[in-house]
Amino acid sequence: MTLWEYDASLGIANFCGVDEAGRGPLAGDVYAAAVILDPQKPIEGLNDSKKLSAKKREALYDEIKEKAVALSVATASVEEIDSLNILQATFLAMRRAVEGLSVKPSLALVDGDKNPKLPVPGRCLIKGDATSASIAAASILAKVERDWYMEELDRQYPQYLFAKHKGYGTKLHYEMLNAYGPSPVHRMTFLKKYFDKRELTSTVSVGAKGEGIASQYLLEQGYRIVEVNYRSPYGEIDIIASKGDILAFVEVKTRSGRMIAEPREAVTPSKQQKLRQTAMLYLSEREENSLQPRFDVVEVLLDQKTGLPLRVEQIENAFT
Repeated sequence: MTLWEYDASLGIANFCGVDEAGRGPLAGDVYAAAVILDPQKPIEGLNDSKKLSAKKREALYDEIKEKAVALSVATASVEEIDSLNILQATFLAMRRAVEGLSVKPSLALVDGDKNPKLPVPGRCLIKGDATSASIAAASILAKVERDWYMEELDRQYPQYLFAKHKGYGTKLHYEMLNAYGPSPVHRMTFLKKYFDKRELTSTVSVGAKGEGIASQYLLEQGYRIVEVNYRSPYGEIDIIASKGDILAFVEVKTRSGRMIAEPREAVTPSKQQKLRQTAMLYLSEREENSLQPRFDVVEVLLDQKTGLPLRVEQIENAFT
């Protein structure tokens, strides 16, 4: 029996398929979609989104949007995941998706074996995304939109490489967590057991952790992170960030415990010269850049016992 034949066998008009994307990742919102398909407008190739290539998913995404009777994609936030738990947050996203349909469905066919208590009659179907065309369509919508969302987070937090792993617990993702610690979009309830075992914090260098904290601080101040750890034959610039007409070349200085000297004092004249040469090389590679360059220092003071930031301070125009 094909996926479309299964849907037809239900003998129900205007029912929706419901599925989620993003229950397992360590970061980002969870997504859910609800779709009412038109049996008079069949879509070839519908299947469980995990069995399709990204290119195929995106092509089907466009076709589903064009041919569906109604569709809706909704989310539950990282904060809701951490406060409710991932199962209840997923159910919340599913309810929002069904409520967002422009046509009220007579039934919701939900992937899985747990009832999300939707605002319409529901029926659970294990491996539904590989059985029902409607659920498969919902899985594709949710997956594509969540992938796009993770690519946007990649632009906001480039140090975590979200576009590569989409927030899942891959080796690469754990390496980035080891280097930078968690970001505001990480699910802390998912990371708690790793922190308890010190599997993350034990390998975080003070410098790398400070750079991650500095990046988050700059984002909160309205900067856009353009590049991190830009290297040249002369040296490395920790962060390049823009805000308005300013392009800030940022040196991050981090200390933990009692400080004998201020971190900014570590940016010696020799270090300043290397930063200038590196910045000039960066600008020469981007001759179209019309922003005003500036050298900043961000000081990060960490608590020696907990490793948490005690103070973050940005010194603008730290040197000429």
